[in-house]
Amino acid sequence: MLLRPKKGLTEDLSASNAKKLQKCRAQDPFSWPPLVLITTALALLSLTFIVQSSLKRQVDPQGCIMSMMSPTYLKLSGFDTEHSRFASKYSLYLYREEGVDEYKHDNIGLRGAPVLFIPGNAGSYKQVRSLSSEASRYYYNNLRHDQKAREEGVRALDFFTVDFNEDLAAFHGQTVIDQAEYVNEAIAYILSLYHDSRRLNRDLDLPDPSSVILIGHSMGGIVARTVLVNTKYQANSVNTIITMSTPHARPPVSFDADIVSLYEQINTYWRDAYTQRWSSNNPLWQTTLISIAGGGRDTTVPSDYTSVSSLVPESHGFTVFTSTVPNVWTSMDHLAITWADQIRKAIVKSLYEVVDVRRAAQTKSRAARMRTFRKWFLTGLEPSAPKHLTSSEHNVLLKLGDESHSSITKTSSLTLHRLGMQDFTSAKLLTVPPATNHTRKHFQLLTDQLMHPDGSFDQLEILFCSAFPIAGHATTAPLPIQIDLSSGDASATRLACKRAINDAILLPTSTRQSRNAFDQTPPFTFLQYDLRELQDYQFVAIVDKSTEVTHGWLHAEFNSDTDSAVGADTSLARLLLRGVSLELPSSRSLMTDIHIPALSSSLLAYNLKIRQHGCRKDTELFTPLVRQYIDAPHESKYFVNFKEGDINLHGTAPFMPPALPGEAINSGVSFQIWSDPTCRSSLEFRLRPDLPGSFGKLVIRYRTVFAAFPLLVVAMVLRKQFRLYDNTGVFISFNDSLEQSLRLPLPVLLLSMTFFATAFTGTQPLSATPHARQPNITIDYTQNDLLLGSQDTFFWFLVPLGGLLSVGACVLLNYLILGLLQVSSIVFSLFSSSNGYVKVDDSDKEKTSVMISTTPRRRVINTIVLLLLVATIIPYPFAYVVACIVQFATTTRALKDAKDLRSGATLNFFNYTHSILILMLWVLPINLPVLVVWIHNLAVHWMTPFSSHHNVLSIMPFILLVETVSSGMMVPTLQRFKWATNFLFFALAVYAAVYGMTYAYRLHYIANIIALWLVLIHFSTRKPRISP
Repeated sequence: MLLRPKKGLTEDLSASNAKKLQKCRAQDPFSWPPLVLITTALALLSLTFIVQSSLKRQVDPQGCIMSMMSPTYLKLSGFDTEHSRFASKYSLYLYREEGVDEYKHDNIGLRGAPVLFIPGNAGSYKQVRSLSSEASRYYYNNLRHDQKAREEGVRALDFFTVDFNEDLAAFHGQTVIDQAEYVNEAIAYILSLYHDSRRLNRDLDLPDPSSVILIGHSMGGIVARTVLVNTKYQANSVNTIITMSTPHARPPVSFDADIVSLYEQINTYWRDAYTQRWSSNNPLWQTTLISIAGGGRDTTVPSDYTSVSSLVPESHGFTVFTSTVPNVWTSMDHLAITWADQIRKAIVKSLYEVVDVRRAAQTKSRAARMRTFRKWFLTGLEPSAPKHLTSSEHNVLLKLGDESHSSITKTSSLTLHRLGMQDFTSAKLLTVPPATNHTRKHFQLLTDQLMHPDGSFDQLEILFCSAFPIAGHATTAPLPIQIDLSSGDASATRLACKRAINDAILLPTSTRQSRNAFDQTPPFTFLQYDLRELQDYQFVAIVDKSTEVTHGWLHAEFNSDTDSAVGADTSLARLLLRGVSLELPSSRSLMTDIHIPALSSSLLAYNLKIRQHGCRKDTELFTPLVRQYIDAPHESKYFVNFKEGDINLHGTAPFMPPALPGEAINSGVSFQIWSDPTCRSSLEFRLRPDLPGSFGKLVIRYRTVFAAFPLLVVAMVLRKQFRLYDNTGVFISFNDSLEQSLRLPLPVLLLSMTFFATAFTGTQPLSATPHARQPNITIDYTQNDLLLGSQDTFFWFLVPLGGLLSVGACVLLNYLILGLLQVSSIVFSLFSSSNGYVKVDDSDKEKTSVMISTTPRRRVINTIVLLLLVATIIPYPFAYVVACIVQFATTTRALKDAKDLRSGATLNFFNYTHSILILMLWVLPINLPVLVVWIHNLAVHWMTPFSSHHNVLSIMPFILLVETVSSGMMVPTLQRFKWATNFLFFALAVYAAVYGMTYAYRLHYIANIIALWLVLIHFSTRKPRISP
């Protein structure tokens, strides 16, 4: 060994040392290689463009109305540790609306069906206040004295809510399991309260409740579903679950092994239950699951993930977007969905319609519940929407006299431009044509008048009539409602008629003054029947009851599919290159349906323009109204007074599992266009791709790409560094290695991954026209887990784009860390003194050791203590953060010595420690969420030892590596086993690309194996030290 003073350690610039100078320049960590600079600039420009697109383009309008309430929360202190081991951490409350609900301290006034609200990730139990306030006030104002409703089992809803102390359930699977256990025990306790007459304010002759309705927000919905998987779950104690913005299909982040495993467990349980051949073998047969999604404004959880088509059949549940729900018609963000006045009204009304306290289950049958939820949450325009006309009774007798009061229209359409044009009640009749097997025909009617629940209008009557007495009816009893237009003529024609009770479809008002679908204006009423459903009737009678001229209008017609249905059969490539242009004739139907199968991807956005010429303001009935919709999931968007607008959807999305066998899947987007038929002018339809807006759709769906793909880049950089080091003895800088990797290895790997993504696609790409899945087939629900989650070859560019952005992110982090290291080294220099010597081995003068800050014995003790704490108290992510801090300190000392000595050996060591630090920092985000959960538990004084992440082997290699490097020993070169180092880094890179997005937590394990290998290298050829 040779001792040399540090101050004399400088590079001689003579010709003989030119090679050494070139080598040191290659080791300079602050260099800006041209290729790295160009790639980083492209990455930053791309990222800026994508983020700006996400914030500025294709943004849905905000239409939420704030709700008001007067909350009171009664803590149920009786639910203590005797009932649940989590009672000291969580709490149970009963909501009461001040001034509406009656309660006392000794009698909390339970009076109806129990409902339990479960908050989501970091959610407050007080989020129940909007729903429960509306439930209390709606019952108080509308149902309290409704004798018919009481006879049908309708009572008030008792809203309970759980206080989870704002736990971060999205990041920690064990927390979800703990919450589900607490909720399951809370359900048992809630049901027991109804056995205590001292707490009741309800009819004692009613059966005691045996089930509770669950409403979950965000991860609260996952907790609700997990309850049914709990081993202590009481069968059928939950039969109705409503979730809001809940990521059912996959976890929002995959950093925790427990959360990924839990999702797999509960999703498999639900799928297996609903694929049983016999209902007796299905433990969830009586359970309904309704998932309500916020849509494009929800930037917290991708609304694609709210789909339950891979979990439950349509007979037991569905996914609906708030923009679909009648009288809501707006997208909502992640929190607004809990307080928006429009959606809370729809949820509460649906709950009161499914409640039946005469049954122990407190709800109606599953089929009745599903009919109710479809009624309140779907548009009524779905092909499967039920019609009630045939099953209803004739209740109107219409008497017709001469043509002055009634007339039969000879055409297939009828238009009333103004109601009350005559000063007496009059009727116009449309003859119902016969149905044919060749062409499918429909009856459609649109008016600006609002239908009442009994099927009547203030100024209109819309009746479906047959000759009276009705053929086949034994009785000719008088009908309860009579409309006499006969002027006392005894020979008047008499028609037995029905009203279209419960068949009205509400549409947003579309006039020249309309701005958004959610404008608070009275909606249009639309009726639609298949002609085959009207074959029992002879006429459709439109009775104008107004005796004064009003602005009300009506249009009705019979039309065929050939006139109203238009298919745009084009490929995705052609759609993106040329768009779709159509011209609808002036003789078109009231409503035209344009179906575009190729338009199905959630990653693509478009721009739609509609032009209608010839309509005059003083004569037109309404302006064009557009409904954009898909049926799987149920997403509709309405555009009023439409001329031009943005088109985006939640159709076929990355990483989404396929639907259950037998369930319909996304078959593209359709546009229903209601246009004024009295204008007698053609209508132009032009759809064009919005590529800049499409890039913004990548943000919400690929945000976690920065937790996986950068490790691909870092692994390839370290692979190149170690290959050169083993061959030349020079450990080049991170930037220089990145430049060499960008020349060949990284592009080759990314192109290989791109080929892998396109060569092994399934038979059902995004751009294809899908059909309903056939039952009794095996489905791979993990088929979209690879790479970036898309099996469509069109999106091949996503892998290179992810690689480009990751390179930019790695470069930015590299220089950020270098800046911090510079500052730290300056501070370190001010508060430390140098020993003045550095050890240089005569046999290998390029290898060196920096000053040792601690003794080996102390490092061993520190390591043992830290591992013992991990095994008992703290989670290993905490130890990982400590390891990162120690590695940063080691790198700081290495940088100080490299600047002082400027030798190849010190630069070698700094570049090595710096690259290991970069690797550890990119693994750090995978560990941080669980650490935050642990810190949160401490903040709420939950001192019970953390229930997961105590595996010592998951952190020991990192600790040993950091402690070894902190001793100042440079990693030795390898000759015989250098292929192993190359393989491990390459394996990390490939896994980060292939499975990093879906199983990000495994990247920590692979990096941990690499750390173990480096420790083995260190100790396999370790040499003795000589103290200075």
